[in-house]
Amino acid sequence: MLQTLLPKAYRKFLSLPLLGPIADGFDDWLAISGFTRGSRKYSIRMLRQVDANLRIRCVREVATLTHPVLHDCWKALMKSYPCGAGTVRNLERYLVASGLMDGSHPATLPATVSDGYARYLCQVRGFAASTVSSHRRTTQSFLQHLKESGTALSCIQASNIESYLVKAGTRLSRGTVQHEVAALRGLLRFLATDGKAPAGLDQRIDTPRLYRLEQLPRALPWETVRALLRSVETTSPMGLRDYAMFLLIATYGLRSSEVVAISLDDIRWRQGVLRIHQRKTSSPLELPLTNEVLSALVKHLKRTPPLAPYRKVFLRLRAPIGLLKPTAVTEAFQALVRKSGLPIPYQGPHCLRHSYAVYLLKNGTPLKTIGDILGHRTAESTSMYLRLATGDLREVALSIPVRSSRKEGQ
Repeated sequence: MLQTLLPKAYRKFLSLPLLGPIADGFDDWLAISGFTRGSRKYSIRMLRQVDANLRIRCVREVATLTHPVLHDCWKALMKSYPCGAGTVRNLERYLVASGLMDGSHPATLPATVSDGYARYLCQVRGFAASTVSSHRRTTQSFLQHLKESGTALSCIQASNIESYLVKAGTRLSRGTVQHEVAALRGLLRFLATDGKAPAGLDQRIDTPRLYRLEQLPRALPWETVRALLRSVETTSPMGLRDYAMFLLIATYGLRSSEVVAISLDDIRWRQGVLRIHQRKTSSPLELPLTNEVLSALVKHLKRTPPLAPYRKVFLRLRAPIGLLKPTAVTEAFQALVRKSGLPIPYQGPHCLRHSYAVYLLKNGTPLKTIGDILGHRTAESTSMYLRLATGDLREVALSIPVRSSRKEGQ
């Protein structure tokens, strides 16, 4: 409650022309989201600057606030209050959580193009939400590139596309550029259908050449995996959480998206079974809970039990408390690798999944069993790990024939 937080100054924040009516509710949301008392005070005091900036933008009621307006406010405050501009982001989250603002983030670039293309991908092509989001990011990046070069949609040329892909190639790998090209081709076909862009541009884009199985799976020696797990500092709540996440990946070969999706309802404590919702294959999977995994989960949940209304096992531990994203698992893995000092060249926890598959293979586990554990639909997906079993492959290699010398006199 704002009166308890600032007993002497709370009235001047409640009397703010624009944000005064929601100041008390905003403080309650900060407290529920895990912000410390000091952070709450700083955020409430920043409301004066936020209120003044929004009124300069002719905002008179909270109900008329939009995401682009708050974004512009955040950019303006970053120049004068770089440490306090995050209050605008938290205010935006509070407005969405309380139903005072729509949760969708419209594009800052021409909404008619990106929104129309997104609807087309969803309703006509039947793309998944994650795929639509990826194509939309490409659309916005390409439209921004055209805007910076002063090129209209109807005047797009091959040189505009080439310059965009050259720029994208400096920050993306060949595989990611290939996805970028595919998304760009779909956008150009969509624009050409409506007559907004010249036809045939999608056929003039070349794509990077990727060859099947050109790279080995990203696997680590099993001793390195064990050393990485031992390096996790398990005295803090975040350390217990990270240890449980990476132990699940190393023990069962789970994906990051599958780990963050685990809820309390997926753990059957009495039966000793863990239920996994496989995001890639959309098929359920039940795995036996090992004693080590069970102990790690119990320690994590005893230290930081999920707060209502959340039922997920792994949540954000920094304010604002909420659901954990797969990207957060990657960031936690990268931080752990830096602290451990181990020679791990890979940037994501997916290498633990590959390491687990190779570990099972070297211990004589049949390919079919490995594929079932990893959730592969076909044996071909699992057979890629055979290329890492170089020691076993050497045993079945044929000896090199040696040309025998001719006997004397023959």
